[in-house]
Amino acid sequence: MAAHGELFFPAGHDGFVAGDWAGLVTYRVQQGECEITLLEADPSGVGIGAALLNAVLARARAAGCGRAWLVTTNDNVHALGWYERRGFTVEAVHAGAVDRARATLKPSIPTRNPDNGLAISDEIVLTMTLA
Repeated sequence: MAAHGELFFPAGHDGFVAGDWAGLVTYRVQQGECEITLLEADPSGVGIGAALLNAVLARARAAGCGRAWLVTTNDNVHALGWYERRGFTVEAVHAGAVDRARATLKPSIPTRNPDNGLAISDEIVLTMTLA
């Protein structure tokens, strides 16, 4: 994956698997913060993603993290709403960050979302303060 100016491999991060690969979340804890690097659930809408997210947040709190965060893209309107309903807020929008990553790190990033036709150009950082 490419985000925040770097290429990384979520498969090398800590994580949780739900059921027989019905869902997967990966994360990394660094400097008192927890970055969620991948969250996938299938089927959607039955609570698998929420359970995985809650497992990561519990692990982050246990590790003493004060913040959880993730990066998504401007076209991922479903994820934006989903995370916001769970208490995440938009911290930053990095206009053109995906365009730069496509040009310098990962040329295979598509220019448009095939499901909704939106251009994929910006990174959106979502964050949650952990108690």
